[in-house]
Amino acid sequence: MDKLSKYRFVCTLSFGDIYGQVIVWLIVIFISLASALALWSADRQIYALATVGLILVLSLPFLLFAFVTTLVNHIEMAPMDESETTETVQGNVVVQQNPAQATS
Repeated sequence: MDKLSKYRFVCTLSFGDIYGQVIVWLIVIFISLASALALWSADRQIYALATVGLILVLSLPFLLFAFVTTLVNHIEMAPMDESETTETVQGNVVVQQNPAQATS
């Protein structure tokens, strides 16, 4: 743990980075619902539900993979000098944070 304190971790992820992924997945959901409505009839209801379930189950791993890789690509780890560990990091003030404590 002492070696990790010599590095600066910064996450530069913003909503704009994943906005396109969210839009694509919403399109996939609406297409699956449209296909379910197209298959919905008195004798094919199970096919409609199976189609929606299959599309969602198959698209979720790709969505999670896209989110995780985008997040990992936006994590920066840079080594710090001894003087930077307690004072400032490239102009940004480092605040010593204490863990949250419950109050009664």
